[in-house]
Amino acid sequence: MKVVQINAVCGKGSTGKICVSISEILTAQNIENYILYCSGNSEYPLGIKCASDRYIKLQALKSRLFGNYGFNSKKVTKRIISELERIQPDIVHLHNIHGHDCHFGKLLGYLKAKKIKLYWTFHDCWVFTGYCVHFDFIKCSRWKTGCGNCPQKRQYSWIFDRSRQLYNKKKAALTGLDLTIVTPSQWLADLVGQSFLKDYPVKVIHNGIDLNVFKPEPSDFREKHNISAQKYVLLGVAFGWGKRKGLDVFIELTKRLDQEKYQIVLVGTDDNTDKQLPPEIVSIHRTQNQRELAEIYTASELFVNPTREEVLGLVNIESLACGTPVLTFKTGGSPECVDEICGAVVDCDDIDALEKEIIDICEKKPFNATACIRRAALFAKDKRFFEQVKLYQNK
Repeated sequence: MKVVQINAVCGKGSTGKICVSISEILTAQNIENYILYCSGNSEYPLGIKCASDRYIKLQALKSRLFGNYGFNSKKVTKRIISELERIQPDIVHLHNIHGHDCHFGKLLGYLKAKKIKLYWTFHDCWVFTGYCVHFDFIKCSRWKTGCGNCPQKRQYSWIFDRSRQLYNKKKAALTGLDLTIVTPSQWLADLVGQSFLKDYPVKVIHNGIDLNVFKPEPSDFREKHNISAQKYVLLGVAFGWGKRKGLDVFIELTKRLDQEKYQIVLVGTDDNTDKQLPPEIVSIHRTQNQRELAEIYTASELFVNPTREEVLGLVNIESLACGTPVLTFKTGGSPECVDEICGAVVDCDDIDALEKEIIDICEKKPFNATACIRRAALFAKDKRFFEQVKLYQNK
């Protein structure tokens, strides 16, 4: 059996690391495999770069100008197809291919003509919409009826709204494939079931984390940031803070919670974020490494995730692995990370309920570190990605 994964990046970012994790499991089982990618550079020996960074930037500009997001990049698509012709894989596994990395229709047309078994992990909603990777935050349901008049057009096209046209082109390209869809959450699987892809089989395989990295790590974090041992630390972690990730919720919580008892810490901020934050919030722009992040999780009483748009929410699982319970909004796949013994879920935007749960969890302590760690063990990356390899073997 030969397996080829295709993704925007290799070994970097969440999807690039997922590709490498799957590849390492395949290699350990003596299964020939490769990762075709287009953006950035990778030292991973089984990664094959198919485009220059300059070329990808040019395609991004074309997408913005002409609105044909996902249907440019013909030259690099030919290179990807030539590599597939050379390798002759039995299985192709697609991940994120919407970073201007290929011509959607031409790649799927080739895979269809060759009758290659295809797996596709949806890391967001882009495959079954005209443009959008997410639509929960703006509460758009046009993807159910064909898109058009896209409320998020400006994120993808400066001039033309081709969302309905692209929706129809995707729908046509996605017929007649030997395709199994993989989603990281049941929430996303349910959306697929409401889309034009509803007749394809869907397998839910949650993403995983490295439990050798994310585990309880004692540190002097409180001392470094002058946080009293008597205070409850409420932690938020995001990369790209804004309303989608609940920045406004943390600002509101500083007005509601007793500052003598509670300390909010946000990780992943930047100078622009700092301008919006009250002085009571501890802002950490970036951590030196994942171990430092594990130390911050461990030093916190509660991880608060007021996200309004989330496919799964690996930060929830990272917190649990460090022994810290999770409180999240009922949005996307985020609630799937917790159960009744390690966290709580409240309705999106119900800040009254969020505040009440924070106080109850911190002061009554209904959860313990052991239960949190046990829950996180279900998301060990080797278990989760081995499940993907089993899919290949049972095709």
